Amino acid sequence: MPLRKIIHVDMDAFYASIEQRDNPIYRGMPIVVGGLPDQRGVVATASYEARAYGIHSAMSSRKAQNLCPQLIFVRPRFDTYKSVSNEIRAIFRRYTDIIEPLSLDEAYLDVTEDKLGMGSAIEIARQIKAAIKKELRLTASAGVSTNKFVAKIASDMNKPDGLTFIGPSKIEAFMEALPIQKFYGIGKVTAKRMNSLQIFNGADLKKLSKAHLINLFGKAGNFYYNIVRGIDERPVQTFRELKSIGAEDTFSSDLTKEEELINELKIIAKRVVKRLDVKKVLGSTITVKIKFADFKQITRNYTHTSPISLDQLESYAIDLLKAAPIEGKAVRLLGITVSNFQLPGPAANQLSLF
Repeated sequence: MPLRKIIHVDMDAFYASIEQRDNPIYRGMPIVVGGLPDQRGVVATASYEARAYGIHSAMSSRKAQNLCPQLIFVRPRFDTYKSVSNEIRAIFRRYTDIIEPLSLDEAYLDVTEDKLGMGSAIEIARQIKAAIKKELRLTASAGVSTNKFVAKIASDMNKPDGLTFIGPSKIEAFMEALPIQKFYGIGKVTAKRMNSLQIFNGADLKKLSKAHLINLFGKAGNFYYNIVRGIDERPVQTFRELKSIGAEDTFSSDLTKEEELINELKIIAKRVVKRLDVKKVLGSTITVKIKFADFKQITRNYTHTSPISLDQLESYAIDLLKAAPIEGKAVRLLGITVSNFQLPGPAANQLSLF
Protein backbone atom coordinates (compact mmCIF):
# COMPACT_ATOMS: atom_id res chain seq x y z
CA MET A 1 0.00 0.00 0.00
CA PRO A 2 1.55 3.37 -1.05
CA LEU A 3 2.21 6.00 1.59
CA ARG A 4 -0.55 8.53 1.95
CA LYS A 5 -0.01 12.25 1.42
CA ILE A 6 -1.82 14.18 4.13
CA ILE A 7 -2.00 17.94 4.63
CA HIS A 8 -3.33 19.60 7.75
CA VAL A 9 -4.26 23.25 7.15
CA ASP A 10 -4.79 25.49 10.17
CA MET A 11 -5.74 29.14 9.79
CA ASP A 12 -3.70 31.62 11.82
CA ALA A 13 -5.72 33.34 14.59
CA PHE A 14 -8.73 32.92 12.30
CA TYR A 15 -11.45 35.06 13.90
CA ALA A 16 -9.03 37.78 14.99
CA SER A 17 -7.31 37.84 11.58
CA ILE A 18 -10.66 38.34 9.82
CA GLU A 19 -11.47 41.25 12.15
CA GLN A 20 -8.07 42.83 11.48
CA ARG A 21 -8.53 42.32 7.75
CA ASP A 22 -11.98 43.91 7.70
CA ASN A 23 -11.25 46.73 10.19
CA PRO A 24 -8.01 48.65 9.52
CA ILE A 25 -8.08 50.21 13.00
CA TYR A 26 -7.44 46.76 14.52
CA ARG A 27 -4.34 46.00 12.43
CA GLY A 28 -1.19 45.69 14.49
CA MET A 29 -3.24 46.00 17.67
CA PRO A 30 -3.73 43.40 20.44
CA ILE A 31 -7.32 42.23 19.98
CA VAL A 32 -9.39 39.28 21.11
CA VAL A 33 -12.65 37.99 19.72
CA GLY A 34 -14.96 36.91 22.52
CA GLY A 35 -17.03 38.08 25.44
CA LEU A 36 -16.48 41.28 27.40
CA PRO A 37 -14.67 41.24 30.78
CA ASP A 38 -17.59 42.84 32.63
CA GLN A 39 -19.87 40.13 31.25
CA ARG A 40 -17.54 37.32 32.35
CA GLY A 41 -16.72 36.48 28.77
CA VAL A 42 -14.14 34.08 27.41
CA VAL A 43 -11.50 34.59 24.71
CA ALA A 44 -12.42 32.75 21.51
CA THR A 45 -9.36 33.86 19.51
CA ALA A 46 -6.48 36.20 20.25
CA SER A 47 -4.47 38.09 17.65
CA TYR A 48 -0.73 37.44 17.60
CA GLU A 49 -0.19 40.89 19.09
CA ALA A 50 -2.37 39.81 22.05
CA ARG A 51 -0.64 36.43 22.32
CA ALA A 52 2.62 38.23 23.00
CA TYR A 53 1.11 39.10 26.41
CA GLY A 54 0.35 35.43 27.18
CA ILE A 55 -3.30 35.64 26.14
CA HIS A 56 -4.83 32.53 24.60
CA SER A 57 -8.18 31.04 23.67
CA ALA A 58 -10.44 29.79 26.50
CA MET A 59 -8.86 32.31 28.91
CA SER A 60 -11.33 34.47 30.79
CA SER A 61 -11.67 37.93 29.25
CA ARG A 62 -11.08 39.49 32.65
CA LYS A 63 -7.71 37.77 33.00
CA ALA A 64 -6.82 38.73 29.42
CA GLN A 65 -7.54 42.38 30.21
CA ASN A 66 -5.37 42.19 33.32
CA LEU A 67 -2.48 40.88 31.20
CA CYS A 68 -2.96 43.62 28.60
CA PRO A 69 -4.94 46.67 29.80
CA GLN A 70 -4.99 48.16 26.26
CA LEU A 71 -6.55 44.99 24.84
CA ILE A 72 -9.38 45.52 22.33
CA PHE A 73 -12.42 43.24 22.66
CA VAL A 74 -14.38 42.44 19.50
CA ARG A 75 -17.74 40.73 19.38
CA PRO A 76 -17.70 37.60 17.18
CA ARG A 77 -19.38 37.58 13.75
CA PHE A 78 -19.94 33.87 13.22
CA ASP A 79 -21.86 34.27 9.98
CA THR A 80 -18.84 36.03 8.50
CA TYR A 81 -16.41 33.40 9.81
CA LYS A 82 -18.55 30.60 8.36
CA SER A 83 -18.71 32.36 4.99
CA VAL A 84 -14.92 32.74 4.88
CA SER A 85 -14.54 29.10 5.94
CA ASN A 86 -16.64 28.06 2.94
CA GLU A 87 -14.36 30.08 0.65
CA ILE A 88 -11.32 28.32 2.11
CA ARG A 89 -12.88 24.90 1.51
CA ALA A 90 -13.62 25.90 -2.09
CA ILE A 91 -9.86 26.44 -2.48
CA PHE A 92 -9.21 22.99 -1.00
CA ARG A 93 -11.60 21.41 -3.50
CA ARG A 94 -9.46 22.60 -6.40
CA TYR A 95 -6.98 19.93 -5.36
CA THR A 96 -9.00 17.15 -3.65
CA ASP A 97 -12.49 16.18 -2.55
CA ILE A 98 -11.15 14.12 0.36
CA ILE A 99 -11.47 16.84 3.01
CA GLU A 100 -12.15 16.37 6.72
CA PRO A 101 -13.08 19.66 8.40
CA LEU A 102 -12.26 19.76 12.11
CA SER A 103 -13.73 23.23 12.65
CA LEU A 104 -14.26 26.44 10.70
CA ASP A 105 -10.53 27.10 10.63
CA GLU A 106 -8.81 23.76 10.14
CA ALA A 107 -9.06 20.61 8.05
CA TYR A 108 -7.25 17.51 6.87
CA LEU A 109 -6.76 16.92 3.14
CA ASP A 110 -5.79 13.64 1.52
CA VAL A 111 -3.87 14.49 -1.66
CA THR A 112 -2.45 11.03 -2.33
CA GLU A 113 -4.18 11.34 -5.71
CA ASP A 114 -4.81 15.03 -6.33
CA LYS A 115 -7.19 16.40 -8.95
CA LEU A 116 -4.51 18.27 -10.89
CA GLY A 117 -2.08 15.37 -11.01
CA MET A 118 0.63 17.43 -9.32
CA GLY A 119 1.90 14.54 -7.20
CA SER A 120 3.59 16.80 -4.63
CA ALA A 121 1.81 17.37 -1.34
CA ILE A 122 4.32 20.08 -0.42
CA GLU A 123 3.60 22.04 -3.62
CA ILE A 124 -0.15 21.65 -3.13
CA ALA A 125 0.14 22.98 0.43
CA ARG A 126 2.23 25.89 -0.86
CA GLN A 127 -0.35 26.74 -3.54
CA ILE A 128 -3.25 26.51 -1.07
CA LYS A 129 -1.49 28.89 1.31
CA ALA A 130 -0.73 31.29 -1.55
CA ALA A 131 -4.35 31.23 -2.76
CA ILE A 132 -5.70 31.92 0.74
CA LYS A 133 -3.31 34.84 1.13
CA LYS A 134 -4.00 36.33 -2.31
CA GLU A 135 -7.77 35.79 -2.52
CA LEU A 136 -8.82 36.12 1.13
CA ARG A 137 -5.98 38.23 2.55
CA LEU A 138 -5.47 35.74 5.39
CA THR A 139 -2.62 33.42 6.31
CA ALA A 140 -2.67 29.70 7.02
CA SER A 141 -0.11 27.25 8.35
CA ALA A 142 0.20 23.76 6.91
CA GLY A 143 1.71 20.48 8.00
CA VAL A 144 2.52 17.76 5.48
CA SER A 145 3.24 14.13 6.27
CA THR A 146 2.09 10.56 5.68
CA ASN A 147 -0.56 10.51 8.41
CA LYS A 148 -3.01 12.76 10.20
CA PHE A 149 -1.32 12.82 13.59
CA VAL A 150 2.07 13.99 12.37
CA ALA A 151 0.58 16.43 9.84
CA LYS A 152 -1.44 18.14 12.60
CA ILE A 153 1.58 18.53 14.88
CA ALA A 154 3.65 19.79 11.92
CA SER A 155 1.13 22.54 11.09
CA ASP A 156 1.67 24.07 14.54
CA MET A 157 5.46 24.14 14.36
CA ASN A 158 6.11 27.33 12.41
CA LYS A 159 3.07 29.52 12.97
CA PRO A 160 2.04 31.92 11.65
CA ASP A 161 2.19 31.40 7.87
CA GLY A 162 4.27 28.23 8.24
CA LEU A 163 4.77 25.17 6.08
CA THR A 164 6.40 22.11 7.66
CA PHE A 165 7.08 18.79 5.96
CA ILE A 166 7.95 15.70 7.98
CA GLY A 167 8.83 12.88 5.61
CA PRO A 168 8.56 9.15 6.37
CA SER A 169 12.27 8.76 7.15
CA LYS A 170 12.11 11.57 9.73
CA ILE A 171 8.91 10.67 11.58
CA GLU A 172 10.26 8.38 14.29
CA ALA A 173 13.13 10.71 15.20
CA PHE A 174 10.70 13.63 15.21
CA MET A 175 8.30 11.83 17.52
CA GLU A 176 11.09 10.76 19.87
CA ALA A 177 12.26 14.35 20.33
CA LEU A 178 8.76 15.78 20.74
CA PRO A 179 7.90 16.98 24.29
CA ILE A 180 5.00 14.94 25.64
CA GLN A 181 2.78 18.02 26.09
CA LYS A 182 3.06 18.67 22.34
CA PHE A 183 1.46 15.34 21.46
CA TYR A 184 -1.95 16.14 19.99
CA GLY A 185 -4.62 14.65 22.28
CA ILE A 186 -2.48 14.63 25.44
CA GLY A 187 -3.91 17.31 27.71
CA LYS A 188 -2.46 18.96 30.80
CA VAL A 189 -3.73 16.30 33.21
CA THR A 190 -2.37 13.36 31.20
CA ALA A 191 0.91 15.17 30.53
CA LYS A 192 1.33 15.82 34.26
CA ARG A 193 0.68 12.16 35.01
CA MET A 194 3.17 11.08 32.36
CA ASN A 195 5.78 13.45 33.81
CA SER A 196 5.25 11.83 37.21
CA LEU A 197 6.10 8.53 35.50
CA GLN A 198 9.28 10.05 34.07
CA ILE A 199 7.80 10.35 30.58
CA PHE A 200 8.87 13.74 29.26
CA ASN A 201 9.16 13.17 25.52
CA GLY A 202 8.48 10.64 22.79
CA ALA A 203 11.68 8.75 23.48
CA ASP A 204 10.59 8.15 27.09
CA LEU A 205 7.16 7.04 25.93
CA LYS A 206 8.67 4.66 23.39
CA LYS A 207 10.51 2.73 26.12
CA LEU A 208 7.22 1.39 27.52
CA SER A 209 5.64 -1.77 26.16
CA LYS A 210 2.16 -1.77 24.69
CA ALA A 211 0.86 -3.87 27.58
CA HIS A 212 2.33 -1.47 30.13
CA LEU A 213 0.83 1.57 28.39
CA ILE A 214 -2.60 -0.05 28.22
CA ASN A 215 -2.33 -0.92 31.89
CA LEU A 216 -1.50 2.71 32.70
CA PHE A 217 -3.85 4.52 30.31
CA GLY A 218 -6.46 2.03 29.18
CA LYS A 219 -7.39 2.00 25.47
CA ALA A 220 -5.47 5.22 24.91
CA GLY A 221 -2.29 3.28 25.71
CA ASN A 222 -2.58 1.41 22.42
CA PHE A 223 -2.88 4.72 20.57
CA TYR A 224 0.17 6.17 22.35
CA TYR A 225 2.19 3.06 21.50
CA ASN A 226 1.43 3.43 17.81
CA ILE A 227 1.74 7.14 17.27
CA VAL A 228 5.10 7.48 19.01
CA ARG A 229 6.27 5.09 16.29
CA GLY A 230 4.63 7.19 13.59
CA ILE A 231 1.79 4.71 13.04
CA ASP A 232 -1.60 6.29 12.39
CA GLU A 233 -3.89 4.46 10.00
CA ARG A 234 -6.90 6.75 10.43
CA PRO A 235 -8.23 7.83 7.03
CA VAL A 236 -9.24 11.36 6.16
CA GLN A 237 -13.03 11.18 6.54
CA THR A 238 -15.14 13.34 4.26
CA PHE A 239 -18.08 12.83 6.64
CA ARG A 240 -17.60 13.38 10.36
CA GLU A 241 -20.24 11.71 12.46
CA LEU A 242 -22.09 14.09 14.75
CA LYS A 243 -21.30 13.06 18.34
CA SER A 244 -23.19 15.59 20.45
CA ILE A 245 -25.20 18.81 20.43
CA GLY A 246 -25.29 21.26 23.30
CA ALA A 247 -25.27 24.81 24.58
CA GLU A 248 -24.01 26.61 27.66
CA ASP A 249 -24.04 30.06 29.23
CA THR A 250 -21.64 31.91 31.52
CA PHE A 251 -23.61 34.30 33.72
CA SER A 252 -22.77 37.97 34.22
CA SER A 253 -22.98 37.35 37.97
CA ASP A 254 -22.92 34.13 39.98
CA LEU A 255 -26.24 32.48 40.71
CA THR A 256 -27.06 30.84 44.05
CA LYS A 257 -30.84 30.41 44.06
CA GLU A 258 -32.33 27.23 42.64
CA GLU A 259 -35.15 29.14 40.97
CA GLU A 260 -32.67 31.34 39.09
CA LEU A 261 -30.65 28.32 37.99
CA ILE A 262 -33.76 26.51 36.74
CA ASN A 263 -34.86 29.56 34.74
CA GLU A 264 -31.44 29.81 33.10
CA LEU A 265 -31.40 26.08 32.41
CA LYS A 266 -34.76 26.38 30.64
CA ILE A 267 -33.33 29.03 28.33
CA ILE A 268 -30.35 26.80 27.51
CA ALA A 269 -32.65 23.80 26.97
CA LYS A 270 -34.66 25.73 24.38
CA ARG A 271 -31.48 26.45 22.43
CA VAL A 272 -30.48 22.77 22.51
CA VAL A 273 -33.96 21.70 21.40
CA LYS A 274 -33.76 24.10 18.46
CA ARG A 275 -30.37 22.72 17.41
CA LEU A 276 -31.56 19.12 17.69
CA ASP A 277 -34.61 19.98 15.62
CA VAL A 278 -32.47 21.58 12.89
CA LYS A 279 -30.26 18.47 12.71
CA LYS A 280 -33.29 16.14 12.91
CA VAL A 281 -31.69 13.93 15.57
CA LEU A 282 -32.62 12.69 19.02
CA GLY A 283 -30.24 11.45 21.69
CA SER A 284 -30.63 9.04 24.54
CA THR A 285 -28.03 10.64 26.85
CA ILE A 286 -28.37 14.08 28.44
CA THR A 287 -25.57 15.75 30.40
CA VAL A 288 -25.80 18.85 32.56
CA LYS A 289 -22.57 20.75 33.21
CA ILE A 290 -22.19 22.99 36.26
CA LYS A 291 -19.21 25.29 36.82
CA PHE A 292 -18.88 27.02 40.17
CA ALA A 293 -17.46 30.44 41.01
CA ASP A 294 -14.11 28.84 41.96
CA PHE A 295 -14.01 27.28 38.45
CA LYS A 296 -14.48 23.76 39.77
CA GLN A 297 -16.79 21.81 37.50
CA ILE A 298 -19.12 18.83 37.80
CA THR A 299 -21.39 17.01 35.36
CA ARG A 300 -24.47 14.89 35.84
CA ASN A 301 -25.87 12.68 33.10
CA TYR A 302 -28.63 10.22 32.42
CA THR A 303 -29.07 7.68 29.62
CA HIS A 304 -32.58 6.67 28.61
CA THR A 305 -33.38 3.30 27.04
CA SER A 306 -34.79 5.14 24.01
CA PRO A 307 -34.30 8.59 22.45
CA ILE A 308 -35.36 11.51 24.62
CA SER A 309 -38.06 13.51 22.89
CA LEU A 310 -37.59 17.26 22.44
CA ASP A 311 -40.46 18.16 24.75
CA GLN A 312 -38.94 16.06 27.55
CA LEU A 313 -35.42 17.44 27.41
CA GLU A 314 -36.05 20.39 29.70
CA SER A 315 -37.56 18.30 32.50
CA TYR A 316 -34.69 15.80 32.37
CA ALA A 317 -32.17 18.63 32.61
CA ILE A 318 -33.96 20.16 35.61
CA ASP A 319 -34.06 16.78 37.39
CA LEU A 320 -30.30 16.40 36.87
CA LEU A 321 -29.67 19.91 38.16
CA LYS A 322 -31.74 19.29 41.30
CA ALA A 323 -29.83 16.08 41.97
CA ALA A 324 -26.43 17.81 41.84
CA PRO A 325 -24.70 18.93 45.07
CA ILE A 326 -24.99 22.68 44.51
CA GLU A 327 -26.80 23.91 47.60
CA GLY A 328 -25.15 27.03 48.97
CA LYS A 329 -22.64 27.22 46.11
CA ALA A 330 -22.31 30.04 43.61
CA VAL A 331 -22.69 28.90 40.00
CA ARG A 332 -21.06 30.80 37.10
CA LEU A 333 -21.97 28.50 34.19
CA LEU A 334 -24.58 25.95 33.16
CA GLY A 335 -24.61 23.75 30.09
CA ILE A 336 -26.66 20.96 28.50
CA THR A 337 -25.36 18.38 26.04
CA VAL A 338 -27.27 15.61 24.27
CA SER A 339 -25.42 12.61 22.83
CA ASN A 340 -25.86 8.95 21.82
CA PHE A 341 -27.86 9.94 18.77
CA GLN A 342 -30.43 7.69 17.18
CA LEU A 343 -32.85 8.16 14.34
CA PRO A 344 -35.95 10.04 15.51
CA GLY A 345 -38.62 7.61 16.55
CA PRO A 346 -41.66 7.43 18.76
CA ALA A 347 -41.56 9.80 21.69
CA ALA A 348 -39.88 8.26 24.69
CA ASN A 349 -42.08 7.57 27.67
CA GLN A 350 -41.87 10.16 30.43
CA LEU A 351 -40.02 8.50 33.29
CA SER A 352 -39.00 9.87 36.64
CA LEU A 353 -35.22 10.06 36.94
CA PHE A 354 -34.99 9.74 40.70
